[in-house]
Amino acid sequence: MRSLKSIFDFYLDASIHVALAVISLTGVTFYLLDASFDPYLLGFIFFGVIVCYNFVKYGVEAYKYLIVSNAYHKIIQIFSFLAFVFALYFMTQLNQKIWVAIAMMTLLSALYAVPLLPRAKNLRNLGGFKIYIVALVWVGFTVLLPAIDAKIPLHWDVWILFLQRFILVVVLILPFEIRDLQWDDKNLKTLPQVYGIKKTKKIGIVLTVIFFLLTFLRDEIHEYEVWLRFILGGIMIFMLLSSQKMQSKYYVSFWVEGIPMLWLGMFWVVKNYL
Repeated sequence: MRSLKSIFDFYLDASIHVALAVISLTGVTFYLLDASFDPYLLGFIFFGVIVCYNFVKYGVEAYKYLIVSNAYHKIIQIFSFLAFVFALYFMTQLNQKIWVAIAMMTLLSALYAVPLLPRAKNLRNLGGFKIYIVALVWVGFTVLLPAIDAKIPLHWDVWILFLQRFILVVVLILPFEIRDLQWDDKNLKTLPQVYGIKKTKKIGIVLTVIFFLLTFLRDEIHEYEVWLRFILGGIMIFMLLSSQKMQSKYYVSFWVEGIPMLWLGMFWVVKNYL
């Protein structure tokens, strides 16, 4: 049992779970755009997210972002280097036109952790910007890259999808900010720090309703899409109202972060069996 728990902890700590969540949202985008899944793009995003997240979580604590003293973190660092190699391989299999967008997302991810100038703040430490930077990066990886890869012009429905995905990610981040309220630096000015937990939950519920209602602004809409977003919205509201569970070690890191996988699973069932 202890070895299984160690494997599970590594699965979470090495950002494998969050990488699966990101490619799940990418898969949902392919479904919504009626585009074929590109295994090379999914492979790049999966390994790229592992590299980015582990760099943000552990790299900033390392001396010059390379020398890690903690043995467990050293294993994660080696795993991240291997993921970087795989990410490069999958990127070389993509159309070069998508490389510019990838470079922009990579730069934004890097600036989130590393300041551009020696005495400047990184984007993460700019008060109030943390949640929006993360959401913007997720939107770039899960909406912009699939749209470019499928050669779909950025028409009205894609922009609505951009906005919905941004709102979705912001709402999914809120439980993390509520959980980390007692540890986060006050200068971060997260929503729970500024408005308190109760108001933050209300903001999340309002955003969830907006996320659902935006569906009706799309030019092309399928009935199943409305129902799937309705179900997802209900799950998100339930998640926000689960106050005590947010303090659980695995509730946010596993169950909340697993919601995109559930959403992709619902699309897969509808597309293949209904």
